[in-house]
Order: sequence, then C-alpha cells, then structure tokens
Amino acid sequence: MIIQSLELSNFRNYSALTMEFDKGTNILYGDNAQGKTNILEAIYVSATTKSHKSSKDKDIVNFKEEEAHIRTWLEKEGIQTRIDMHLRKNKSKGIAIDGIKIKKAAELLGILNIIFFSPEDLSIIKNGPSERRRFVDMELCQLDNFYLYNLNHYNKIVNQRNKLLKDLYLNPSLKETLNIWDMQLVSFGSKIMERRQTFVSQLNEIIEDIHKNLSGGKERLQIKYEPDVTMESYEENLLAAQDKDIKLKMTTVGPHRDDFSFLVTKLNENGEITDEAVDIRKFGSQGQQRTAALSLKLSEIELVKKVAKDTPVLLLDDVLSELDSNRQNFLLNSIGEIQTIITCTGLDEFINNRFKINRIYKVTNGSVKLMSVPE
Repeated sequence: MIIQSLELSNFRNYSALTMEFDKGTNILYGDNAQGKTNILEAIYVSATTKSHKSSKDKDIVNFKEEEAHIRTWLEKEGIQTRIDMHLRKNKSKGIAIDGIKIKKAAELLGILNIIFFSPEDLSIIKNGPSERRRFVDMELCQLDNFYLYNLNHYNKIVNQRNKLLKDLYLNPSLKETLNIWDMQLVSFGSKIMERRQTFVSQLNEIIEDIHKNLSGGKERLQIKYEPDVTMESYEENLLAAQDKDIKLKMTTVGPHRDDFSFLVTKLNENGEITDEAVDIRKFGSQGQQRTAALSLKLSEIELVKKVAKDTPVLLLDDVLSELDSNRQNFLLNSIGEIQTIITCTGLDEFINNRFKINRIYKVTNGSVKLMSVPE
C-alpha cells in the first residue's frame, strides 16, 4: 500500500494543497508551526476518521471556513482507491470511497493502514494506562473490524450504565435495570479482553528480536497484558461492585481499566538472562523507556504485514530530533521498502548518515514546495 497523492481544501492552515508522494522516503522539512504535522494529520484522518490530536472536526476546519475536504489517492497491487473526507464544523463528517458514500466509519478502517510515530509516543511506556489502551485500541481497530464493533458497543454501554448510576441517586428503584447493562458489558467486554490478549501474544513474537537488536543484544523485552478482571470472574466482580459504582456514579470494573506492562530482562554476551525482569513503566530509565517505545512502533509495522497482509504507511512526526544517533540510525535502517513520510526541521540527520531520500518538500506557512534531492 502506498499513498500516491493528497489534496486538501480549507484544512488547518491549508486553503488549497495538492501534493504527490514517492513510494519510498518523503521528507517534509521547515521551521516549527508551518504546517508539516497538519499534512500527517490529514493522512491520519483519512485512515482512521479521527485526528491523532483528539481534535474535533470543527477545530480541523480552517477557522475562516465552515467546511474542509481531504482527498487521498492510494494504490495497492496496481489498484487505485480514493478516500474523500468532507469535514464540517456543525455537522458530522461525510466519507466516501471511490465516490461511494459510506454510512459507518468501520467500512473505512483497514483500507489505509498507517503507523504514526510522534515524540509523544516515546512516553507511552511511562505515561498512564489510558495511553497504552489507546495505542492497542487504535492498532486493533485498523486490523480487526470485529474488535472495532465490540469496542464501540462496549464504550456506549459503559456511558449508558454510568448515566444510569447517576440517575439512581434520584430514583433508586432503577437499580434492577443495572443487571441488563451488566450482561451486555460482560458480553462485549470479554471479546475485547480476548482479542487484546491475542494482540499482545502476536506483538511478543515480533518485539523480542527487534528490541534485542536495538539494545545491542543487552536486553529482552516482553509485553504483559494486565486485564482489570478475568473473563471467568468478570460477571461476579461487576455484580460485587454495584454498590461501589452507585456511590461513585461510574463503572469501576472492566477492560476500560486494563493496562499493559513492559518487562525488561538483562542478557549476557551469550544471550542468556542474567537478572529478574523489571517493569520499566516504574523502574526503567528514560533511555530504556524510549527504546521500548521505538521497539513497539517497529513491531507494529511487522504485525500489520503479518496480520493484514499489507505494508503500512509510516508517518514520523519530528521524532528523529528526540532520538540519539544510534536509535536514529536503527529506525531509519529498519524502514526498508515501506513508504515513509517524515517531518523534521532540517535535513542534517539524513545527509550526514547518507540515508536514501526519494522526495523532499519544504513547508513554509501553509505552502509546500518540491525541492531537489541532494546527491
């Protein structure tokens, strides 16, 4: 899968933009706050229907306008696909694939698989559980429509149950209806937990070798799924927590409270484990946490290739400036044949390391200019 071209209208600081991408490495460079990340955001929206910044549609549309458009042309195995996004400040977005309007966002997910890597992702290990769940959910929603279906229904039920818990304060007789929501929570929640466990197992098959190479053969990394409740005890625990939930006016049991730990063990020169595993969420150095985050992103690429039988598009948003030279080189050398779109403030990292560049754009205040590639 590659992105051939992108067309923007009234999106962020772009009143009109048309640009083409090479199937290899594309560099967008320029000073900060010029619009480089906005281009990656538009691609992200085309793939997922949402902004990676969690922005609402009204914030994405140019502040002087009422609506914006994103058109993305893709190619896979010689077949071209066009994704159209119609964003409106006061209405829900419209989405069309090859000119045919779709009713559900789920019909879009998986058409364009992307891996987005920003400086914020380097903190995914040390930050709170919600960010780790978001990472897992975002990847699984691209790979598995059933997961998306179950997650959407689960989240709606949690919200409806929470509303009921608040209503119980004024009308205690409604407590009997809690069991109806609980049964649905267990049904959808159990499927989410089962798929998350499978996802972690699939990642672990890939991430161990990547992290071992990235750490110079000194560390072994394993991800551990930490469900808030087991599938076997889910219904029982939910029932036991009802009085607590009523008091707190929120649902306190379920996969919306899951977490994932990252366990690192030291290796000797022979690749043998020399110490007990350490949870680097709590006890890892910043270097260890960043290395693990980089391993995680590189593992995503391989997992998409394996599960979706597709090559994702890699979006790197000014992440190289946050990595030391060794991690920069490892990342750039690991990209291989994958289409990559990189934002940065300068080209030194690429030129100094003689890294192959296929196309360069200079971004200045919402204007994009194609530049010649240095020899």
